[in-house]
Amino acid sequence: MNLKITSYPAPKTNGFVFSSENLAKAKDYMARYPEGRQASAVIYLLYLAQVQNGNWVSDACIEYVAELLEMAPIRVYEVASFYTMFNRKPVGKHLVQVCRTTHCWLNGSDAIAKACLEAAGTTHLGETSSDGMVTVREVECLGACCNAPMFQVNDRDYYEDLTPERAQEIVAALKRDETVQPGSQKGRLASVPEGGPTTLQATFGKEGA
Repeated sequence: MNLKITSYPAPKTNGFVFSSENLAKAKDYMARYPEGRQASAVIYLLYLAQVQNGNWVSDACIEYVAELLEMAPIRVYEVASFYTMFNRKPVGKHLVQVCRTTHCWLNGSDAIAKACLEAAGTTHLGETSSDGMVTVREVECLGACCNAPMFQVNDRDYYEDLTPERAQEIVAALKRDETVQPGSQKGRLASVPEGGPTTLQATFGKEGA
């Protein structure tokens, strides 16, 4: 009898499985690593699971990824709980992540977070609006320091050069499930200074736009 002995309980996936498309993506990504090193794909597989599961990683998702990668479930739990990109409980359709690190904080991120909560109709960070459309939370640096303050919506769109008033308008639009043009809300080109470029003017033009 050929028995596989492990030091951890068998994963309990509770019926969660990747779609055929996501399973193909997962296997392709796992194949990028040497034999026996497939655990290196854990972050990408958790991301796939989160997207498929409505933007959050349930225990079943974690256990399934553990089974697929032949990892101890606790090791996958450790990854999912360490990175703030993984949502460990359900969130709204639009997850508004307000940067609160130094540049954004000095430029008024506290007021941005308050404005977002008011527009969402919630009172606490991490709370989801009653219609299920918006969750607002604070996160650490999102790497758009030149255009602070800013927030990110879901895993893609950056909204920069915000004012509390503009933040409220954007969140109100998200509650109506409307598309809002991402990027600088002042019309700034990339990270060009507000007064226009001081170098490479032949490239950007004196007006900076």
